[in-house]
Amino acid sequence: MVLAAFSCRTYSLARPLRLGFITNQLLSPLCPGLRIRGLSILCAQYRKSENPAYAIHRPRAMASSSSSWELPLVAVCQVTSTPDKQQNFKTCAELVREAARLGACLAFLPEAFDFIARDPAETLRLSEPLGGNLLEDYIQLARECGLWLSLGGFHERGQDWEQTQKIYNCHVLLNSKGSVVATYRKTHLCDVELPGQGPMRESNSTIAGPSLESPVSTPAGKIGLAICYDMRFPELSLALAQAGAEILTYPSAFGSVTGPAHWEVLLRARAIETQCYVVAAAQCGSHHEKRASYGHSMVVDPWGTVVARCSDGPGLCLAQINLNYLRQVRQHMPVFQHRRPDLYGNLGHPLS
Repeated sequence: MVLAAFSCRTYSLARPLRLGFITNQLLSPLCPGLRIRGLSILCAQYRKSENPAYAIHRPRAMASSSSSWELPLVAVCQVTSTPDKQQNFKTCAELVREAARLGACLAFLPEAFDFIARDPAETLRLSEPLGGNLLEDYIQLARECGLWLSLGGFHERGQDWEQTQKIYNCHVLLNSKGSVVATYRKTHLCDVELPGQGPMRESNSTIAGPSLESPVSTPAGKIGLAICYDMRFPELSLALAQAGAEILTYPSAFGSVTGPAHWEVLLRARAIETQCYVVAAAQCGSHHEKRASYGHSMVVDPWGTVVARCSDGPGLCLAQINLNYLRQVRQHMPVFQHRRPDLYGNLGHPLS
């Protein structure tokens, strides 16, 4: 399958909102006259007082009986966070409202959606507890829009804040009523030193989380929560898949060195080995004079094909989640039945 990127039309909101898409067998265009062999493009057909319509093209070998109109739609939001928390919320809220207007049942925001600070001291100063004002704003936003929110990496002052003076990188999942249904605290901290990118010491301000979170049932499927650097550890994704995950999500802020080399490769690998959808909302562009992010938010299907991708800059992309297709992929290639823990132990052992 040959893949190519196309930019769909720009939406006129308070600020230009760019939608970018790249799709395979699960998504096809309703853009009149646009048909390319081996490739399907999802374009929003915008008309006043009308919702955009979407169709699905499926390969004959794995045709599904589900109508495309019944398939849940998810939105993946790409932003450029700065130290300005209020402006960051305004940008994210605009994308979430657009996702709701387009019919998404769940919107994914990237790691550090709340802010990206200039140094560890500023990170600690700007952090909040889960019961703080910022999360309350997102709770109200979820209620207002009537959709689920994956808040991909919140700088959380935990209950041990007074003792440790360190925070958690916390992935928060809200339902459409604004209730917190899951929290996952990042277990793998990014302490690396890369030529051309400079050192990163997440542990200077952050404590590693103590455990994984069991997959959570949502309108799009069962979601396994992870964050950014976690994608480099396949044991985590295997454990979530064996615990029932159908969608793995890796909200991220990849840098300019690792992004081009590893971002898409790792996401597709995680999808292929677990036969899950992988949703990766990403930070993009220059956050301040000290930091920039790679972007390229995307959705990968259980076959390992990129089915949606954001264009450059802040915006969102959309993908339909076809669990019948997922089940067919697993039926045709039952890799989890073929695993040999007698040979290599309990790598990716199911969660207790």
